[in-house]
Amino acid sequence: MEVEVLNMEGKKVSKVELPPAIFEAPINIDLMHQAYVMQMANARLGTHETKVKSDVSGGGRKPWRQKGTGRARQGSTRSAQWKGGGKIHTPHMRSYVQNMPKKMRQAALRSALSVKAAESSIIVVDALKLKEPKTRLMASALDILAGEASALVLIPSTESYEDVLRSTNNIPDAKVLNANYINVRDIMVFEKVIMPVDALELIKANLGGVGE
Repeated sequence: MEVEVLNMEGKKVSKVELPPAIFEAPINIDLMHQAYVMQMANARLGTHETKVKSDVSGGGRKPWRQKGTGRARQGSTRSAQWKGGGKIHTPHMRSYVQNMPKKMRQAALRSALSVKAAESSIIVVDALKLKEPKTRLMASALDILAGEASALVLIPSTESYEDVLRSTNNIPDAKVLNANYINVRDIMVFEKVIMPVDALELIKANLGGVGE
């Protein structure tokens, strides 16, 4: 698949070949869903915690004698039915981390990128350069390249593209992401994927080895 390479003004400057192994891969919806669920699960902190009967204070003695009071028998004021008592079947601290083999993760990414390529939503630019780190300059460039669509901007490194990163922070429908960290969620959430040629080369290096 051959796509046009644009400059920041939206003019065509050359063409580049998108590797079919990455951008024309078989689209596996189930695999993409599994990768998405894994990503969302791994983002959960799992720090929720509630107190059970053994964690709350009080309840040192039986509230009243077992028989003869006409009331239900009680063993401790720390039981769940008492105000301030421990809780039953409530959340406790745990890890939600899920694992997925590397080859499956890579295949899911290829599927997601192939979906975008099939929709003509991959935009390749020769370079992402700003005269100065200003939000209006980046917003203007994104308006030219992506129009009103939301945009995921992939960069090869944060050090050399710091101006682009800072200039995009305040744009609500755009996100800058290191190409090493592309993921199914971001690819599918944003309507357009914009990348300079050097970010494309990094994606080729990371996802090109299908048989590895």
